[in-house]
Amino acid sequence: MTFKVAIAQINPRLGDLQSNLALYEEKIHRGVKEKADLLLFPELSLTGYFLRDMVPNVALKLSAPEIKELKKLSREVSFVAGLVEESSDYRFYNAAVYFEDGEIRHVHRKVYLPTYGMFDEQRYFARGDRVRAFDSKFGRIAVLICEDLWHPSTVYLAALDGAAAILCPSASPLRGITDQQVQDDNARYWELINRAYAETFSLFVIYGNRVGFEDGVGFWGGSELLDPAGRRIAKAKYYDEDFVIGEVNLEVVRRKRTMAPLLRDEDLDLTINELMRIRERPFQTRKDQGFKSSKVQKFKGSRVRGKKGKERLRQRRISLGLKQAKGRKKR
Repeated sequence: MTFKVAIAQINPRLGDLQSNLALYEEKIHRGVKEKADLLLFPELSLTGYFLRDMVPNVALKLSAPEIKELKKLSREVSFVAGLVEESSDYRFYNAAVYFEDGEIRHVHRKVYLPTYGMFDEQRYFARGDRVRAFDSKFGRIAVLICEDLWHPSTVYLAALDGAAAILCPSASPLRGITDQQVQDDNARYWELINRAYAETFSLFVIYGNRVGFEDGVGFWGGSELLDPAGRRIAKAKYYDEDFVIGEVNLEVVRRKRTMAPLLRDEDLDLTINELMRIRERPFQTRKDQGFKSSKVQKFKGSRVRGKKGKERLRQRRISLGLKQAKGRKKR
């Protein structure tokens, strides 16, 4: 299976759905003109990234008129849109929606929400709870959003679930500018992990970043497409809008996984068992350090005689029970 993938490296307007919808339509028509089969838009590119309190105002339910318009556009070319999804229970997700042939084929809700430094996503977004590959007309693929890809477990899960390609919409800011370097430190790190993941898991990595400025923060662009050997097929400009196309041949995935069958040899039982052991480790550590159960200890000693003796025993049990309850609260 061979198909052409395009990446629309754009500069969306913060909080302006209609303007960004028009930009989507423009890039989709360009993709059709350049005979792309699949088009990747950046993270939250339908709304802008630093939304903060605007999140509820730009959120879309999957039945919204804007979504219906995007479905129509996907009859011309398949694409991944970055938007704020509102669920039926009024939660808001940083989501990437895969549109194909007039329908929604897959929705990925960002799993790892950065909340450090300049990032504050957990304050405004609910967290996704799954990583799944899915079947498209191009083959089995997976979508991961920006920070998701910084956690190796997500790519590992997607590869084991059969993904031959990872689509990663991103809104990565520039950080650590150094003299004599064409890109910033953040860009260099992204390029390193993109190549490492592509080669390690024998899959295509399609990384789509944005450009422009929001609240004084700049985005570095540099979108790219890599093959399963870590070779760069297409590379967008740094810091400027761009539109790049590269060819994906899934036969390359087959050849690479035949030569290096690491996924075939992966021991799932070993991984699951060790993860279960690690998850239980905090409890085991407390136990090893002398954690006592909450059961009331039995009394040993002389035989209790008479009503007064029984009453003293009852009072001691009550007293010990209260002390144990206080100890548990302190822990």
